[in-house]
Amino acid sequence: MVFSSARKALRSATAALALTALATTGFTPSLVTTANAQTQAPVVPNSAQPRAQGPASVADLAEGLLGAVVNISTSQTVKGQDGDSGPVPMPKVPDGSPFQEFFNDYFGKQRPGENNPSRQVQSLGSGFVVDAEQGIIVTNNHVIADADEIEVNFSDGSKLKAELVGKDIKTDLAVLKVDPKKHKLVAVKFGDSSKTRIGDWVMAIGNPFGFGGTVTVGIVSARNRDINSGPYDSFIQTDAAINRGNSGGPLFDMYGQVIGINTAIISPTGGSIGIGFAIPAELASGVIAQLREFGETRRGWLGVRIQPVTDDIAESLGMTTSKGALVAGIIDGGPVANGSIVAGDVIIRFDGKDVATVKDLPRVVAESPVGKEVDVVVVRKGKEQTVKVTLGRLEDSEVAAKKTADTDQDEDSAIQGVDVLGMTLGVLDEDTRKAFGISKEVEGVLVTEVQQDSIAGNKRIQAGDVIVDIAQETVSTPEDVAARIEKLRDEGRKNALLMLASKTGELRFVTLQMD
Repeated sequence: MVFSSARKALRSATAALALTALATTGFTPSLVTTANAQTQAPVVPNSAQPRAQGPASVADLAEGLLGAVVNISTSQTVKGQDGDSGPVPMPKVPDGSPFQEFFNDYFGKQRPGENNPSRQVQSLGSGFVVDAEQGIIVTNNHVIADADEIEVNFSDGSKLKAELVGKDIKTDLAVLKVDPKKHKLVAVKFGDSSKTRIGDWVMAIGNPFGFGGTVTVGIVSARNRDINSGPYDSFIQTDAAINRGNSGGPLFDMYGQVIGINTAIISPTGGSIGIGFAIPAELASGVIAQLREFGETRRGWLGVRIQPVTDDIAESLGMTTSKGALVAGIIDGGPVANGSIVAGDVIIRFDGKDVATVKDLPRVVAESPVGKEVDVVVVRKGKEQTVKVTLGRLEDSEVAAKKTADTDQDEDSAIQGVDVLGMTLGVLDEDTRKAFGISKEVEGVLVTEVQQDSIAGNKRIQAGDVIVDIAQETVSTPEDVAARIEKLRDEGRKNALLMLASKTGELRFVTLQMD
């Protein structure tokens, strides 16, 4: 019975939800769209008012857009796994067995001595034309990743080979090019996704499960979603049905403009449950422009290490609200290594854009042109000030942090000193540097021991950490630390903000309650 099968499917769906990229080997996801139609404030219906039924029809809108949405098919040659030992040996069968002929026919076709045979893997996804004259098509990077051949299938059944212009792994975008002389192309334009409101109608067109030219309609369920898929997450969430094969397809507003590129879904089964995610046009359009011009991205770079501003940190810095991005360190040779921005600053505005959370800063910096001079508003020692910074270029090689092996601690050689907030502090000299394996560049007061379940211990401070400053004032001896803590208490402060350096010099901020 149908209902019985539905109940079984429902029970199986109680497993943990998985975030699924819409393009996978065998099927590639492609489409999620949104439509903006209603511009007036929503009215809460009552018994005397008819309920809004949504758009009467999207047939005319869909008809004009279907030709711009394409099916992208890729093929990839995959070598056999290392465990493959070549052809399968023919099993022994009794003489005169009626199955002898079938075994000879099947196993005799194998080529002896062929180890790790390769095989072809097919994948499907979606895309859309953004420039008919140049033959430019946009899709997701995961749709075409590692493909040997890329083929674009149009709604009228025609096919063209495509070449890769450029791709960006961080935003999961790719730009393809076909020969526009071989097929008359229809293009669509990007809209302004920043004006999209929760509740606006949207429409998705794509290639779910290989069924090309599929249209679904829903609303914008949420904006600025962070699904932990990359450093610049700010997805549009929609309930328009999106499935495997929709990846790379457009999310349209009700004016026929692309406001998003469908990328991922949350689903326990791989099918749509009404939670899909699209890359907003305001983020995608800049990346696509760079891929078209340079074949790669050229992102702005500030050269700082940052961490969130917690309530404790905000109170310690004299801030009324916990907003912005706390600068935990400055990268040598970076754009602000000249001291324009220092560790302990809280960046609250960048080039005219508010930085509400730590996730906002990498995105707005990356979207800024390399070499541009920008105004950065920081909170420094409780006061706002504006500094000018000329942005550098973010290179992939700069993302990888250098790893330095820790040296074993020699607790017997540690010099004991002052006890403060559950920490035993000592002088940082040549002997203690060697004992704890601390870099020569690190300066401050050494933490030689931390009491378990103490204030410091609960904040994961450990022996070998170095206190660089307290409440943005440098310290060099254990007595400096004790005096600074006592002064903060006298000022009525409840928390002390410590800048700590690891053995290799990486900085972080920790707040310790002084009650």
